[in-house]
Amino acid sequence: MRTVDGRVAGRRGQATRQKLLDCLSEMLSSSPYRDVKVIDVARKAGTSPATFYQYFPDVEGAVLEIAEQTAADSAGLTELLEGRSWVGKAGWQTAQELVDGFLEFWRKNDAILRVVDLGAAEGDKRFYKIRMKVLNSVNASLADSVAALQAKGRVDKDVNPAAVAGALVTMLAAAASHQKGFSSWGVKQAELKPNLALLVHLGVTGKKPTR
Repeated sequence: MRTVDGRVAGRRGQATRQKLLDCLSEMLSSSPYRDVKVIDVARKAGTSPATFYQYFPDVEGAVLEIAEQTAADSAGLTELLEGRSWVGKAGWQTAQELVDGFLEFWRKNDAILRVVDLGAAEGDKRFYKIRMKVLNSVNASLADSVAALQAKGRVDKDVNPAAVAGALVTMLAAAASHQKGFSSWGVKQAELKPNLALLVHLGVTGKKPTR
């Protein structure tokens, strides 16, 4: 791990760098990222702006670092689908665990994912690539699941696995980013999960789940 000027950061320097990122992450949960100033992050971390600039060119650079870490963590979402069955009761369990894991990942990383969505929507290719990396962690596995069922004659041959997977992942991402808003529609969190799981199961298998 290197500083902005190319020097290798020692153990203490790496700890300081991570503390700055942790403090910035916490601040993003309550403030728009463009309102966050270097001096505020440094003060919260108990250090100076000069120290901040040793590790990051600016706040946006640090935000991108957090976003990249989050995208790397999203690789764990593939475990929700690898080797899982979509047949019978096992298929219903797979759908439920996928939804549960996806929503939990979004809740855990809500602040930085909001920034990523904003940057991607504004056309920033750096944020767009990160967003696609996060979504691809589930999209590719879902497409493979649909294709596998299709090869066994369990899904109509006219179905496009990539299109189905893309639609389902987009739905999950939109629902995950709007979790708090569902309450204004009278939808409780406990009601959201099984209904999303139902839609995922229907999308992948074309059938109602066996419960």
